[in-house]
Amino acid sequence: MAARTNDQIAEALATMANIMARDNQPGREDEMRLERFMKHKPPIFTGGYNPEGTVNWIEEVEIIFKAMGCSEENKTTLGTYVLREEANHWWKNVKQMIGA
Repeated sequence: MAARTNDQIAEALATMANIMARDNQPGREDEMRLERFMKHKPPIFTGGYNPEGTVNWIEEVEIIFKAMGCSEENKTTLGTYVLREEANHWWKNVKQMIGA
């Protein structure tokens, strides 16, 4: 009976090690951060003249950023990921103007 318990413990530890290795692969931090962000179902922002919609979008993504403990750089990267249509065109122009 004890041998089976030891085998089960060893198998559980091996499984945990594999999960940790998978989740901590070097070079995957950005991808994993994006996956975590998208699991929160951030709203898509399309732009246009909609001051109330803009404020609501900012408030919603800020809640997600706070929960994730995002740095300012990560906020920019993740926030701009959910820009579409006019908002995405605006962001591309801003990046070009600031030389980013």
